[in-house]
Amino acid sequence: MISREISKTILTYAGQYPVVTITGPRQSGKTTLARMVFPDKLYISLESPEERDFARNDPKGFLARLDQGAILDEIQRVPDLLSYLQVLVDESQQAGRFILTGSQNFELLDTVSQSLAGRTALARLLPFSLEEIGRITKPPDSVDALLYTGGYPRIYDHHLNPTEALSFYFNTYVERDLRQLINVRDLARFEMFMKLCATRTGQVLNLSSLGNDCGVSHNTIKNWLSILEASYIIKLLQPFYNNLGKRLIKSPKLYFYDTGLAAFLLGIRQKEHVAVHPLRGALFENLVISELLKKRFNQGKTDNLYYLRDSRGREVDVLLDYGVYVDMVEIKSGQTLARNFFRGLHHFRKMYPQTRNCFLIYGGNQARIQEEVKTVPWQELATFEIE
Repeated sequence: MISREISKTILTYAGQYPVVTITGPRQSGKTTLARMVFPDKLYISLESPEERDFARNDPKGFLARLDQGAILDEIQRVPDLLSYLQVLVDESQQAGRFILTGSQNFELLDTVSQSLAGRTALARLLPFSLEEIGRITKPPDSVDALLYTGGYPRIYDHHLNPTEALSFYFNTYVERDLRQLINVRDLARFEMFMKLCATRTGQVLNLSSLGNDCGVSHNTIKNWLSILEASYIIKLLQPFYNNLGKRLIKSPKLYFYDTGLAAFLLGIRQKEHVAVHPLRGALFENLVISELLKKRFNQGKTDNLYYLRDSRGREVDVLLDYGVYVDMVEIKSGQTLARNFFRGLHHFRKMYPQTRNCFLIYGGNQARIQEEVKTVPWQELATFEIE
């Protein structure tokens, strides 16, 4: 059993709030985490038809047996239950009484915000971080293997073939979750859309181009992207452009929360194929973006990641906004430090005097300070500290 970095944050929440809600993508380990952190709590899965029908048809009777609280798994299956849960919570403000899990973020958060506002803490659990993967007996033996495998716990727990496991994951998402979310008449077209998204990993999003390639309207593409983002499949990294107006690009960049899924959608079927794939650099950049998000979420912090890019193509891959100051991070998959790796950092540091630190995370192994930039080998990303 691999301990999760977010466990301490969840325990802290459970000592402060009557309800703790754990959300994240399907198969990120939410159920395992909840049962591991709260082993003495009654566990009820609302995936069970009997429990689900009981909760829907007699919510008061369902909750009457839970005086000591419980873990309610897949709470989005019975969203109306939260209104009744609110009454129980208001009657007794016992901290950590209920632990809720749910994978359909858009549905769950809308209901939570209405029924449990101010009563619940929200924890976002993503697939394994690099630090968590490092605790596995036989972790991936190279960065290419890591990009190919991704971080979904089940692949590591059961020693699964990543291609097969991610194929099943993808089919389950499209065939089951997607049908519950939107009325997609042509699933094959949506599958093509997801594969086209993978080819745009790390790129500035062009809705018109994506729509033309898929043969659907601009509004349909916006709707589908919002579904993927709310399902924790993709991450749209927004630009940071205050005070610089029209000089900077204002469209988001597209990433996947898991590089393994992106690699699968790109048609990569063996780890050896990663090294020669034209999008290897984009997958490496994706890995770093995802890891920085995991570090923030595991500490119970909000997403403060942005990117910088001007109309002349100069850019910085990540800007971490802390309010009064910012940190900048450039990402390069190459193993040899080259002078052009630092160009974007130098350019934008002059524009933002509030810049505190500049980092270069790259595929090599030299950790040093060069041109006022701290170089971070990818192997040290697991222990790379951010606020």
